[in-house]
This record gives sequence, structure tokens and C-alpha cells, in this order.
Amino acid sequence: MAKTDEQAERAERAERGEQADPGDRAGTTLGYEQARDELVEVVRRLEAGGTSLEESLALWERGEELAKVCRRWLEGARARLDAALAEEADAEEGAESAPES
Repeated sequence: MAKTDEQAERAERAERGEQADPGDRAGTTLGYEQARDELVEVVRRLEAGGTSLEESLALWERGEELAKVCRRWLEGARARLDAALAEEADAEEGAESAPES
């Protein structure tokens, strides 16, 4: 998969040891797939080695932020699924307990 310009810019900032944009740190602009893909790239770079301590720390911090974004998306998806399943179960239970005419 090709990195977006935004991902490339973040990776370059991490290489220089700079922090990500404050708005981006909150994960408000990243979708799940974007955060996951960038997290995979951060892990790949950390595992490859060859970065300074400062660069490694910046990458680690960014990875932690991205993991939180992914976790929030997954928790939200789980909550939506649970709500849909509960609604379906309630509807089935209501249909079973309704008196037959």
C-alpha cells in the first residue's frame, strides 16, 4: 500500500524527532485503516533499527498514539455490534412472547 502524503510527512517528522500535530495526536482525523497502516509502518521501522534513540522514542510515542486510535475505533465498533445484537435479540424475544391471534 502506498503511504499518503500525510503519512509520509508524519514519518519524516518522527525521523527528525518532532512531535505530530496536536490535532492529529487526538486521532480525530485518522480513520481506523489509516491509523493501522501507519502503526504497521512505525513498527516496521522500529524493528529494522538504525534510528537514533531520539528517533526511536518519537516513533514509539507515535505508535502508542496510533494504537490508542485503533483501540478506540475497535471499541466503538464492538459497542455498535453489541447494541445491534441486543436489539435483534429483543425483537426476537418480543416476537416469541407476543400472544398469537
